[in-house]
Formats: sequence, structure tokens, C-alpha cells
Amino acid sequence: MRGRRSLARAIEEYLTEWSERTGVAVEVWAMPKERVTGPVADAVYAVVLEALSNVEQHSGAHTVSVALTVGPGGLRVTVSDNGIGFQPGRTGRGVDTMKRRFSEVGGTLTVNSVVGEGTTVSGRI
Repeated sequence: MRGRRSLARAIEEYLTEWSERTGVAVEVWAMPKERVTGPVADAVYAVVLEALSNVEQHSGAHTVSVALTVGPGGLRVTVSDNGIGFQPGRTGRGVDTMKRRFSEVGGTLTVNSVVGEGTTVSGRI
């Protein structure tokens, strides 16, 4: 993520453009008021973009929900879709890249999917 925009603003702007381009509705559940910068902001931004790319390419979802919070337990990000989901163990390079990006900044990332119900990417730093 480059420039002087806050992480929340950068994500919100991308979500607007992405939703208009893909036709997938976006629900924003939460965005932080705190300013998140540096490598953590870069990792979160990259993970959100990759998660949305996966939604666009693979899920067939009609709606995506995004939440990003900062609190005593750290930063949390969640991207959920109501798409087709996938079988456990059927992830690709995108998921591996997201997990690596979070690991590099001291975080953890999980991907949970239910066939026919959708996928949720959850990360914590």
C-alpha cells in the first residue's frame, strides 16, 4: 500500500471500485479509526486484495463482508463470502501467499470454507 491514505480508507476505496467492477455486493462491518501503517498495513492490504481476487475468480459469491478492527488483542481482519466454498485442502498459491504475508509481520491467518456456503479468511496480528 503506497501513499498517505489510511489503511481503512485505502481498503474502502478499493472495495468500492472492486464491487462496481465485479457486481459483487460488499458489506463493510468495521474499519479502524486508528491509523495502521508500515509493514502491517501493507500485509493487511495485500491479504484483502488477494482474498477479493479469490472471491472474484473462484467463489461465484453475490456478497462479500469485510471487517477490520484494532483492539487490545491486536489487529483482526475478516473477509467472508457467500460463494460455493471448497473442499478442505484444496487451496492454492494465493492462500499460501496470504498466510506468508501475515506470518512475516507476526500474524496468523486461517481460511475456512464450507462447500455450498462460502469461505472466510481471518487474520490476526
